[in-house]
Amino acid sequence: MTSSELEKRRAEVEKQGYSILNLGPTHPATHGIFQNILTMDGDIIMDAVPTVGYIHRAFEKIAERRNYYQITTLTDRLNYCSAPINNIGWQMTVEKLLGIEIPKRAQYMRVIIMELARIADHLVCNSVIGVDTGALSGFLYVFQQREKIYEIYEDICGARLTTNMGRVGGFNTEFPASAWQKIHTFVETFPQIFDEFDSLLSRNRIFMDRTIGAGPISAEKALNYGFTGPNLRAAGVDYDVRVATPYSSYEDFEFEIPVGQNGDTYDRFMVRQEEIRQSFSIIKQAIAKLPDGPVHADVPEVFLPPKEEVYHNMEALIYQFKIIMGESNIPAGEVYHSVEGGNGELGFYLISDGGRAPFRLSFRRPCFIYYQAYTEMIKGAMLSDAVLTLSSLNVIAGELDA
Repeated sequence: MTSSELEKRRAEVEKQGYSILNLGPTHPATHGIFQNILTMDGDIIMDAVPTVGYIHRAFEKIAERRNYYQITTLTDRLNYCSAPINNIGWQMTVEKLLGIEIPKRAQYMRVIIMELARIADHLVCNSVIGVDTGALSGFLYVFQQREKIYEIYEDICGARLTTNMGRVGGFNTEFPASAWQKIHTFVETFPQIFDEFDSLLSRNRIFMDRTIGAGPISAEKALNYGFTGPNLRAAGVDYDVRVATPYSSYEDFEFEIPVGQNGDTYDRFMVRQEEIRQSFSIIKQAIAKLPDGPVHADVPEVFLPPKEEVYHNMEALIYQFKIIMGESNIPAGEVYHSVEGGNGELGFYLISDGGRAPFRLSFRRPCFIYYQAYTEMIKGAMLSDAVLTLSSLNVIAGELDA
């Protein structure tokens, strides 16, 4: 909303005896760079006009000018709280287009990384909900666990937040021994710490009074808006991409889909709490059943060869050149592939015309969908509930504005 539009709206609202409150775009309560122009009757929200696009980066158009293997550096900047899920989702989309089946070990390793990323994402979301109700201790406590997950990422790929992890066809190398050791240590130590965090908030009377009934949405409205993920499951719909259309061998693991009833902030918090437990269970199962074998498919036309081979093998040098320069043959086709991201169904709609870059690429960003419903969810609520509702939807600006 431009300054002239804001002044015009302010004049209209003041005639009705209301006031205008500009919440964002740079405000600590918005948890990102997006704006809400609130019409207030005292402390009650009468209307809201959301504005997006403050960090719009045109990722989809940039991707249409890049080689396929280079797009991973874009996808991990969508929901950067669970970047590896975005990366692996994109890689599986290209593999679907190319008809590549990756080895079972690589699939299980992907599951471990994706579920670690989901835990990290949910820890941030739920601990921030605590902060917005005045409970800071839980946030500081579980952030240490998030750091341990990031240390695992760092051992695997050298990065922590935007990981650029994996490749089309699998992983470029086996996880180092230090990463496996940290994964095993995390599995041993995390449950007790998470139970302590859960006991701080889940049955806390003040926390429950602040979150129960805040920002509710019915199952019908959630479906109409296109909700997926924890926000839809909190409204009572048990839809999960990992179960509805399994990928990366998720059908090999046993886990439950937690659902709520009221679709309010408390239900969204509790659904994510239980999903953390389910993700932890999946990781344990994947480690216990981890098969032997290679960590990437035998597809030299799209998978970069080891550097030592490039220096000594002409065929490897040719493949290296063709992949880097975007000269590999990518067939024409049209595919859609989705994964259960930290925030819901993250989808990639890809059209290839046989060129070196996608002809068209569109991301299904769950945060963009949630934010459309935000205005309706906060009407009639108090300002403090608007902050809590936004936190519980876990709207990530990087994904919202991609």
